[in-house]
Amino acid sequence: MNVQFEERPTQQGMRIGIASLDAEKSLNALSLPMIEALDARLKAWADDPGIACVLLRGNGPKAFCAGGDVVQLVQQCREHPGEVPPLARRFFADEYRLDHRIHTYPKPFICWAHGHVLGGGMGLMQGAGIRIVTPSSRLGMPEINIGLYPDVGGSWFLARLPGKLGLFLGLTASGINGRDALDLDLADRFLLDTQQDDLLEGMVQLNWLEQPQLQLHSLLQALEAEALNELPAAQWLPRRARIDALLDQADLPLAWRALSALQGDSDLLLARAAKTLTGGCPMTGHLVWEQIRRAKRMSLAEVFRMEYALSLNCCRHPEFPEGVRARLIDKDQTPRWHWPDVAAIPNEVIEAHFEAVWEGEHPLADL
Repeated sequence: MNVQFEERPTQQGMRIGIASLDAEKSLNALSLPMIEALDARLKAWADDPGIACVLLRGNGPKAFCAGGDVVQLVQQCREHPGEVPPLARRFFADEYRLDHRIHTYPKPFICWAHGHVLGGGMGLMQGAGIRIVTPSSRLGMPEINIGLYPDVGGSWFLARLPGKLGLFLGLTASGINGRDALDLDLADRFLLDTQQDDLLEGMVQLNWLEQPQLQLHSLLQALEAEALNELPAAQWLPRRARIDALLDQADLPLAWRALSALQGDSDLLLARAAKTLTGGCPMTGHLVWEQIRRAKRMSLAEVFRMEYALSLNCCRHPEFPEGVRARLIDKDQTPRWHWPDVAAIPNEVIEAHFEAVWEGEHPLADL
């Protein structure tokens, strides 16, 4: 199962629920059993009046969670070419229900997001009421590398970033440090990697029966005051004006061309972003452009319903299986995209990714 659960008693008889992702060798990548176990326990803790607060963390020094376990998913895609494999229907439905549960959790929910926080890890983190980053935090949505798209609510949080930064991050898989996460409202607090035990000890000492939110806020504020001098330099907010101008384009092919032209730029961060884009999946670029455009007018539940259709369709189209093959299975790093020319992808193929591939009511209709 690779998830550990603990209930730690507090001074007044309440308990803190601690869920720890425990698949260190895979950087805590989410498997279906992990998703199902976590969702069941979070539901039980939400219904338990003795649980005052929940902390979600990842074991090991390298990562909170580096994404979903897509290799097994793609192996099934290859066994069912042109179809939606049964595992995909269950995996994405359960993952998005878990992410939605965290977004709507009725109790204080803290996510300790150290190290790599990628893809599915961002889905877990972004729903938390208190999102903690550290000096080691490296956030990102790297799906353009594997022919998927920024799912797990990525449509929701990327669409709400300032200017064109959400589009930029989705297209380039650029890394986000702790300072960036605070700047872009992708995190709430910055603490040192060494302060997790201090946080837990402080939470145990709180009186959860009297103004718990005020006490928790004061605890976090005091811990953060000790950590802020370790904040890294901002990367993306200082570059927003230039990124906004570059991506002020009428369509995705023009935006793709504008970013690609930065490969030899004197700004090494932007040059690296351009290199990642040009090696990425052109179809993903179109999906990022369209998902962000649509999500600006959607509720959170509607976003997850849209992403469910997108994810199932990515499983029956060729780009996602090919991207995972090249990056994670064979590791030759040379994906052979079915649609290699970003300007030549038919609009009807892009639109087809957003269409239902089930009969009757939407499987996530009850969100």
